[in-house]
Amino acid sequence: MRARVVVTGMGIVSPIGIGVSEFWKAALAGQSGISAITSFDPFPMDGYRSKVAGQVRDFAIERFLDSAHGQRVDRYAQFALVATKEALADSGLQMAKENPHRVGVIVGAGMGGMVMGEREITQLYQQQKPHRVHPNFIPVITLNSASGIIAMAFGAKGPNLTISTACSSSAHALGQALHCIREGRADVVIVVGADASITPLVFAGFCSLRALSSKFNDHPEKASRPFDRSRDGFIMGEGAGTLILESATHAKKRKAKVYAEIAGYAATSEAYHMVIPREDGLEVAHTMRLALADAEVTPAQVDYINAHATSTTIGDAVEAKAIRQLFKSRADKIAISATKSLIGHTLGAAGAIGGIASVLALHTKQIHPTANYDDPDPACALAGLSRSAQDRRVHVALLNAFGFGSNNAAVVLKQVTQENAIQQGCPRRS
Repeated sequence: MRARVVVTGMGIVSPIGIGVSEFWKAALAGQSGISAITSFDPFPMDGYRSKVAGQVRDFAIERFLDSAHGQRVDRYAQFALVATKEALADSGLQMAKENPHRVGVIVGAGMGGMVMGEREITQLYQQQKPHRVHPNFIPVITLNSASGIIAMAFGAKGPNLTISTACSSSAHALGQALHCIREGRADVVIVVGADASITPLVFAGFCSLRALSSKFNDHPEKASRPFDRSRDGFIMGEGAGTLILESATHAKKRKAKVYAEIAGYAATSEAYHMVIPREDGLEVAHTMRLALADAEVTPAQVDYINAHATSTTIGDAVEAKAIRQLFKSRADKIAISATKSLIGHTLGAAGAIGGIASVLALHTKQIHPTANYDDPDPACALAGLSRSAQDRRVHVALLNAFGFGSNNAAVVLKQVTQENAIQQGCPRRS
C-alpha cells in the first residue's frame, strides 16, 4: 500500500500579501495585485509594449529573516526563504527533532537569479572589468540557489532538487515530492515555487514574444482577465509559495495537524511547440485524466479546478476545451477560479501558489473569485467561473499548470475528512 501524502504547512509571498492569512483575505475579496511599473532604472517604460505587473511591494529580507542566508541570494530565493520560514512554523515541524536526511527540498523555478544576472552582465559590458564581477555571481544565478540555501538555512539534508519547466515548474515540484515520499526516500519534503523576473531584459523578452497584455496599461488592475473576451495576454508576476508535504504516518507520529492530501499527479509533454499549446486540447485533457487516475478518483468526483488560466487568447480557450472534453456535462458544475487574475503569472511560482489556493479552498470551503471576468468569451465560458467568492464544499480539487516547452502538469488534492483523518491518525486543521 503506497504512502499517503498530506500538507501540514504553507507560506507565501505574493503581490496581494506576504503570509497566507493576508493572501487569502485579499484573494477572497478579489483584490488585485497588478500595478504600473514606473521604470526599469535606468530604462523608462516608454519602449515597452506592456507596462504593468504583479509586483511584491516593500519587500525587505531583513524584515523577515535575521540570518545572513537571505543576504547571499537573489530576490527569488529571498522570497523562497521567507515563504518557507512561514510554512515550517505553520507546520510545527521541529527540525532539531527530525532526522535531517529524511527531510528533502524540491524547488520549482522558471528563471532563477535574474536580478543579479542582469545587473552583473550590464556592468561587465559597460565597465569592461571582468575582475569586478561579483564573486558570488555563479552560485547566486544558478537555478538551484534557492533549494541550496533553503537546505542550509533549515538543516534539510534529504533529496535536494530544482525543477525548471517554465510555468509548470512548481506543480511538477509538488508531484515529484509526492513520488519521493511515496517511494520512501523522505518523510518530509519542503516544496517551493519561486520566481522574481520582473527585470528589464526578461520583461522585454516577453514583450517581444507578444505574450503580455498591452491594452490595459492605464488600468493595471483590469489587465489580467482569464477567460474574458477582451483578454490580450498575461501579466508578469513574482512571488513564492511553500507547502510542507509529509507522509501521513510521519504526520501522525508527530501529531501534526493536516490541511489536505496530495493524492495524484501527472506529467506529460505535448511535444508540439515551445510556446503554443495544441488547439484541440487533447493533451491537456489527457494530463488531467492521468492525474485523476493516479489519485484513484473519477472526473465525477472533482468539485474544483484551480485553472492555469494565464489570460492568453489561445491558452485559456484550449484549457476550457480540455475541461469540457474530460468532464463533459459536469464541466459546468465544477467551481473554477484563476489565481493569476489577481496576482499575474508568477512563472515558476505559479503551481505552488495555485496549490496553496487549492488547499485553502478544500480547507475553508471558499473559492476566491476570478477578477475581470466581465464578458465571458463563448470559446471558453464555463458556468463554474465567478467574479465573486463562492461558498462551496470541496472534496476533490484539481490544479492545472502548463509550461513553455510543451510541459503539462496536473495535481489532485483531496479534503481530509473526519474519516480519513482518523485513519491517518492526524487531527484536521481547525
